[in-house]
Amino acid sequence: MQNQGRSSRTDLAVERAEQLPECSGIHMRQRGHAFRITDITIDSDEQGAAIGRGKGRYLTLESGDLHHETPQLREQVTELAAELRQFLPEGAVLIAGLGNAEITPDAIGPETAGRILATRHLRRELQDNAPDTAFLRGLRQVSVLANGVLGQTGIETAELIAALKETVQPACVVAIDALACSDLRRLGTTVQISDAGISPGSGVQNRRAELSLRTLGIPVLAIGVPTVVDLHTVIMQAAGEHMQPDLHAVPNMMVTPRNIDQLLHHAARLLAFALNLALHPELSYEDAEAL
Repeated sequence: MQNQGRSSRTDLAVERAEQLPECSGIHMRQRGHAFRITDITIDSDEQGAAIGRGKGRYLTLESGDLHHETPQLREQVTELAAELRQFLPEGAVLIAGLGNAEITPDAIGPETAGRILATRHLRRELQDNAPDTAFLRGLRQVSVLANGVLGQTGIETAELIAALKETVQPACVVAIDALACSDLRRLGTTVQISDAGISPGSGVQNRRAELSLRTLGIPVLAIGVPTVVDLHTVIMQAAGEHMQPDLHAVPNMMVTPRNIDQLLHHAARLLAFALNLALHPELSYEDAEAL
């Protein structure tokens, strides 16, 4: 756990809640098999303000490592898909891969989006095809957006999604993004799922327009993996509880694992694998694995 009383930069609700475990209106319980799952429910925005989070549900799924495939991959994918399925309403879904594909620690959104089975176009294209494609017509309508970041496009992702709503008419948006954590043990080992929406870039103090039910008018499911931690947090953890390092003498910067390429590849595959199963119950594990 991070040092008490010191401010740390994090996108993980569990790290904020751990600082105030007895906070009224914030409920935590643990469960899980392939993952250690911390399930947090915040009853209201007012009660969530104590940990800087809005009303909603936040799941933190922790494993030993997301940097490589493990013998438990099938169990992890199956459990993650089951958790995701709880949040998904019936109807069409728009997947938004947030982040900059050219910056590896920020590329998990685009990398995951590139592995998602997009199906919105299939019904029209297959309507005159042979009957053996009937199962494809039964798949949920899924659209995928990976547009880059504001500095590349000049357009906020929230603006794009708002514009696409009229055409795609999704029942919900699934936004996938890289996160920041404050506990080094959670760097590259954790998946967070939340129905409270997301403000892209908030963990690295580059907050963009919010994606949420409040701003878009439809549910937003946010999924992320922490790929960075700030240097000051690393120094504070290394110093321990009883030392007070002079952080003013150290320029802050974001730190990422040295094997970030492996993390990006395997974490994005895990997320896409589980999302494809959650979105399309008709698919078998073997079908999803082949995508």
